[in-house]
Amino acid sequence: MDLLRHLRFFVAVAEEGHFGEAAARLEMTQPPVSQGLRRLENELGTPLIRRTSRGAELTDAGRDLLPRARLLLADAARFLGEARRLREQTEVLRWGTVSLAGTTVTAKVAGRLAGAAPGQDMVSASAVSLVEQVSGGALDLAIVDVPCVTGTLQTGPIVMLRRSVVVPAAHPVATAARPRLRQLAGLELCHPPRAANPPAYDQLLDLLGEAGLGPQTLPVSSPDEAVARVAGGAAFTVTADPDRLAGLDEVRCLSLSRDATALRLRVVFRAPEMAPIAELVTDELWKFAKARS
Repeated sequence: MDLLRHLRFFVAVAEEGHFGEAAARLEMTQPPVSQGLRRLENELGTPLIRRTSRGAELTDAGRDLLPRARLLLADAARFLGEARRLREQTEVLRWGTVSLAGTTVTAKVAGRLAGAAPGQDMVSASAVSLVEQVSGGALDLAIVDVPCVTGTLQTGPIVMLRRSVVVPAAHPVATAARPRLRQLAGLELCHPPRAANPPAYDQLLDLLGEAGLGPQTLPVSSPDEAVARVAGGAAFTVTADPDRLAGLDEVRCLSLSRDATALRLRVVFRAPEMAPIAELVTDELWKFAKARS
């Protein structure tokens, strides 16, 4: 016997006080409700409802058991709701990216993933934080800048994105015929703090040094803060999303020392079943890189 189904019959009849109205509430005809209630009573060995000319009345046993029947039905509903929530949670793709990737890359990846998963949750965080979240199972995969310590995570190939150097519009390098990185001497480099990804941070400074520039760094918490600092006239930054800044008169985007300023990204993931999704993300990164080259 389907206990929950028959308990629904009992509770509906008890609350409506009428078999016909209980059947309407359950969107059924009356005979199956009446038969189901009799079967429940036979199973329990005691009558629950007294059938009268006025309708349906609770017996003493029915009155005692009604609260427990309601609790069982409520618990069953909560159980099913929790199971549904867990099922939906597993269907949602949880991924993250470093803010250095830029708005355009993030949007393109999200658009590509829309066709691969029924839902997605995205977070922006440092590479160190993203690796921790993927390792701990809070995220399914993430896009991180490299080099990066990834531990036992699986990794995709490195994709190199061309980045522009963002300088104050009033700075001489903005109008130079042949601009060079060394001309930025005296400007601070706005960049996420070293703790966000020490290996990538150190590599960037090393490459800038090899190109003739050894800047002081100014830690910033977001790309918008970096652009604001540059617009103030005393700093520069790098961006993989120069189109976002095209309408600003206060800054200029220059192509300088592509290898030194390039952003190197890769996808990290833990579960083997994420490999096909990681390949989709990597493919989208390759597409963007090719369009920017």
